[in-house]
Amino acid sequence: MLDPAHLAALAAVHRRGTFDQAASQLHVSQSAISQRIKALEEQVGTVLIQRGQPCRATETGLRLIQHYDTIALLERQVRSEITGTPPDTATVRIAVNADSLATWFLPALAQCDGLLFDTIIDDENASRDWLSRGEVAGAVTSQARPVQGCDTLSLGNLRYVAAASPAYMQRWMPDGPTDAALMQAPTLVFSDKDKLQEDWVHQFTQGRCHRAALRQHRIGSTHGFLDACLLGMGWAMHPEILARPYLKAGTLVPLAPAHPYDSALYWQFSRLMAEAIAPLTHAIKQAARQYLA
Repeated sequence: MLDPAHLAALAAVHRRGTFDQAASQLHVSQSAISQRIKALEEQVGTVLIQRGQPCRATETGLRLIQHYDTIALLERQVRSEITGTPPDTATVRIAVNADSLATWFLPALAQCDGLLFDTIIDDENASRDWLSRGEVAGAVTSQARPVQGCDTLSLGNLRYVAAASPAYMQRWMPDGPTDAALMQAPTLVFSDKDKLQEDWVHQFTQGRCHRAALRQHRIGSTHGFLDACLLGMGWAMHPEILARPYLKAGTLVPLAPAHPYDSALYWQFSRLMAEAIAPLTHAIKQAARQYLA
């Protein structure tokens, strides 16, 4: 039998990045964390933590962390069924893109009493990778094909609108979003993984404009995109839910009103954890039905 305390130490070191932070989380000494990791490595016969800054679990270590998360959630559910009492508080680790978190996803989390959330923010094209590595119980992703051992639930489309301030449009696009203007006018990106602006330009110009040629500000914040656009720094793709009041007030204007961009989203989750996180999945479905197209 694998000691749950040893597995908890392994998960804490990997997720907090240091033995010291893991000790603080579990309310034990750093020496106790080291002893637990050493004992677990001796038991399974392989290195589980790559020491460094930060510390990271090996492939075997990640598999054990996934096992620990699954057992902890299932045990919580079984204990509640046997005793007839509300389930103990448990932490669920999930991956979600920043735009979903800023628009429709938090109302889903707010419906789940008894769960604490450890949320990983990553692009919708990459969030599925966290699930494939076994680091999260579920992920909001743009990928429909399920990870092995997981189920996929279609959520709907998060609609985006390409928009900028009136002053920006007057300066950079007085004749509208022509091919030449789009190649010269600065835009915004969230990170290297953010391809929304490039995808919209490619779609809008029917491939005439090269994807990698856009001039870009890098601003890693959904609300920062809005602020930067209102200040005239660039144009960007905004979730229509967030941009709506600014479009109505005229402080933002669409580059091409007839050309919104719909990003399909899916909830992928571990099949082993499906029953244990069923309330979360239900809440996500309800929120998606209310907010997504």
